[in-house]
Amino acid sequence: MKLLIITQVVDRNDHVLGFFHRWIEEFAKQCEAVTVICLREGEHRLPGNVRVLSLGKERGRSRISYVASFYTHLFRERKNYDAVFVHMNQEYVLLGGLPWRLMGKKILFWRNHHAGSPATRLAMALSNVLLCTSRYSFTAGTSKTALMPVGIDTDAFKRDPSVARTQNAILSLGRIAPVKKIDRMLEAFRALRSEGVEFTADIYGDPLPADASYAASLKESTQAYGLESRVRFFAGVQNAEAPRLYNAHDIFINASSSGMYDKTIFEAMACESLVLVSNRNLEGEIDPRFLFREGDPANLAGKLKRLSALSGEERRACGMLLRTYAVERHGLRQLAERVCALAAGKKL
Repeated sequence: MKLLIITQVVDRNDHVLGFFHRWIEEFAKQCEAVTVICLREGEHRLPGNVRVLSLGKERGRSRISYVASFYTHLFRERKNYDAVFVHMNQEYVLLGGLPWRLMGKKILFWRNHHAGSPATRLAMALSNVLLCTSRYSFTAGTSKTALMPVGIDTDAFKRDPSVARTQNAILSLGRIAPVKKIDRMLEAFRALRSEGVEFTADIYGDPLPADASYAASLKESTQAYGLESRVRFFAGVQNAEAPRLYNAHDIFINASSSGMYDKTIFEAMACESLVLVSNRNLEGEIDPRFLFREGDPANLAGKLKRLSALSGEERRACGMLLRTYAVERHGLRQLAERVCALAAGKKL
């Protein structure tokens, strides 16, 4: 099978989408040929059966040029792909959906977010298969929906004994935005401090321009809560650097809503970190000790306090169980196999 992939960025060094480089590599193992159309092309080292076509953002081209290039590639390459996998951006389904339908190309649309719009519904209608990881995604619950593994490279994300892991060292990693509820984490940290619990917390990530004021407010709250000596903020890191961070911290927190299912949760699990998440998709899947009530700082603080009291042996045993879950349920190979099977018209 020949697959066309539409994505924002092909750049192994991108702080947010660098992980997708490994996804393309894995898809290439399952397909005869892979063609990738991206908005921006950066550094990549991909197999010989992969071709990358950029719409030219790295060259400063205009939006009109993006659209013209998109249609040029769509039609010029039509004999080089049998199905289309659109990653995240509904705009490409809206632009290419009708031509692809007329050409008989199956459209697989990956979107994993709790919110949606009429444009999202139109993109869903144009697609043949809707792919998401969360039961609470806007695209979940339809006859077209297929729930997917998150797609973690568990060979890259694993425990590294050479990296010293500090007890009660907390990590938050991802984009800085209100939807990530980092302000609620800070409230929980304030409660821990007031109870005399020893901990440190490192928050890695960059805000979009629209979220700059939110990022500034987090630093103001850190000072107001007297957490300057315990909480530190760092810029986002490349995906290749993330395993080191997970390995250096023994607790990872993700407070995003259940409609999102951030991959960082499972990267941390794969590195045998203890996780604390508010995602309802994991209810009944992992030990309740690692789940807290969404948007509830007091509940999060209580869970953190209990985890901080675990012995070293208990931490190691829990970490191994969490890694087993990530490997067996959310590995990248499983994801690529399922996506390519659906693209080829097979039933799962």
